[in-house]
Amino acid sequence: MSVNLNLDNKTVLLTGAAGFIGAACTKRLFEEYPNIKIIGIDNMNSYYDVKLKEARLEELKKYDGFEFIKGDIADKELIFRLFGEKKPDFVLHLAAQAGVRYSIDNPDAYINSNIIGFFNIIEACRKYPSLHLVYASSSSVYGANTKIPFSTEDKTDSPVSLYAATKKSNELLAYAYSKLYGIKSTGLRFFTVYGPAGRPDMAYFKFTDKLLKGEKIQIFNYGNCRRDFTYIDDITEGVINVMRVPPRGDENGVPHKVYNIGGSKPENLLEFVRILKEELTAAKILPKDFDFDAHTELVPMQPGDVETTYADVSPLENDFGIKPEISLREGLKRFAAWYKDYIK
Repeated sequence: MSVNLNLDNKTVLLTGAAGFIGAACTKRLFEEYPNIKIIGIDNMNSYYDVKLKEARLEELKKYDGFEFIKGDIADKELIFRLFGEKKPDFVLHLAAQAGVRYSIDNPDAYINSNIIGFFNIIEACRKYPSLHLVYASSSSVYGANTKIPFSTEDKTDSPVSLYAATKKSNELLAYAYSKLYGIKSTGLRFFTVYGPAGRPDMAYFKFTDKLLKGEKIQIFNYGNCRRDFTYIDDITEGVINVMRVPPRGDENGVPHKVYNIGGSKPENLLEFVRILKEELTAAKILPKDFDFDAHTELVPMQPGDVETTYADVSPLENDFGIKPEISLREGLKRFAAWYKDYIK
């Protein structure tokens, strides 16, 4: 590990600023470093409701050091111009086309954003060097891996979705650029991130929407799946700590590192849904007499899905002294409280 850097009075280029994790990281950075400057970029696509993205951006406008630019990371000319003009000290690359199932029918979106877009960012880092590039990878890279918990030392060469393949390609490109050009970069494999103002395509959010409308929710693999849910505050805690410490070099001297960021406590989907129902009822989003069984359907595993995700976060704990703190129940309680205001 290298020295712990101070981000105050520094400039950060943050991609995906209107996204769930991007907006949360922006807030967290300003809370810890009031004098930081953040250049946020997002293409504001309609993969999910743009109004939610706009609402997140509206909250970020209160920070004097925040500047938003609507643009696409696949636009190389724009990215290079931003790097040349803003000269960021740090790059936090969170923009990507998300979603496992969506990638099956819409591969172009993933190639443009996750491959071409990532290449533009890391190539700009080569031309305009910064202190540290931190980028979002995904637990999806573990694919068909059956060994649990998932360790960053495990093989990740059996992706079960195009999304996973694009994220693995990001890690390979980053490693190559670190080796060839000395770019200090760290990849973060996020595990099922959830919380207030999250992504509407994620299960907890989608289930809530459907139950409120009286529709049935589908629980895949007949409920025999486990997910390592990670509350958004635990994600931002990990991201900010990692940003401050660029990797010095591995055994080959390559300044590239990969960490898991997960709750490190996989939950069965049926248990997850039970807790969600209880918290939605407690928040008076659903009535106490809501017929849950009548609105639940157990269905087979979907293409691109895996049965279990489970993060080994010991390297993150060893290097930074942090570990996930928010339980699933507490996290869903906070989501329910936010959702109640959101639907008003």
